[in-house]
Amino acid sequence: MRKPFFILLLMIPHFLLGQDKPLVVSTASIFADMAEVIGGNLIEVQSIVPIGGDPHIYEPTPTNAQLVNKADLVLKNGLTFEGWLNELIENSGTKATVTTITEGIQPISSETYQNSSDPHAWMDAKNGLIYIENIKDALIQLAPQYEQEFTFNYGLYKQQIEELDQDISTQIANIPAAKRILITSHDAFRYYGKRYGIQVEAVLGTSTDAEVQTSDMVRLNKIIKSSKVPAVFIETTVNPKLLEQLAKDNDIQIGGLLYSDSIGDKDSPAPTYLDMLRYNTETIVEALSREVSVAEPEEESQANNFILFGILAAILIGGFLLVFRRLNQA
Repeated sequence: MRKPFFILLLMIPHFLLGQDKPLVVSTASIFADMAEVIGGNLIEVQSIVPIGGDPHIYEPTPTNAQLVNKADLVLKNGLTFEGWLNELIENSGTKATVTTITEGIQPISSETYQNSSDPHAWMDAKNGLIYIENIKDALIQLAPQYEQEFTFNYGLYKQQIEELDQDISTQIANIPAAKRILITSHDAFRYYGKRYGIQVEAVLGTSTDAEVQTSDMVRLNKIIKSSKVPAVFIETTVNPKLLEQLAKDNDIQIGGLLYSDSIGDKDSPAPTYLDMLRYNTETIVEALSREVSVAEPEEESQANNFILFGILAAILIGGFLLVFRRLNQA
């Protein structure tokens, strides 16, 4: 028995009927940007978490559920990044294909939580190549009639990321080896550090909803004092108070504002994924290449010795003149 025609229509994505562009919904702005580069004006892309929002602690709204319900494709990071997503998808009643865009990436296991991974794989530009390949494949599956266009855009994008990957490596190598220590608000730069040869330390763990431990602050204070790093860095999606206090206690500078879980808006220095990695690297290199402004202990000691010698000399000369004057009066 043949199925009624209207049932067959329900099985066809609405955009194939000429009504709209396919709607691609991503969980975070970084992935939305990647999809827009590859999809161009052939797709509509929206992000659940707005630019500047923190995906770790985000609380979905009814509007988000409506958006996911209308989606043809949902792009998620996985690796414990969007703990709220499964419930949102279930509540939305969406029929969209859900694609994990970190497939093929070797995750870094959490040092704190068993069976948990660091989700910030996009911070390594080489991993970014895997992200965009997965997105390209998902878009082709969604709208195969645009395969040629998606593949062309992907090829150009791939070349740009490969060039940026090399440039980041070159720039980080310009930081003095002893100063290649990146101290941030939360542990979002582990992949970045592993790829580009820089030690990464953070106040919080891989998720911003973790609680600060006194031992973490003690550990970071020791690292700053022993390595004499000139700066620490705050992040756009994390409260800066702890890092500001850490910098104040150690009389060092805030090296700059880094983008980790979100790109910036169009007026920021990091409105795209490429711009984000480029800007972060330039900020890190500039700050960590600075000379420590405070005097070194040996220099302070020498200065204090000169002052002490000056005082003693003044006392001796003054005493000699006093004795000489009394002898002349006698």
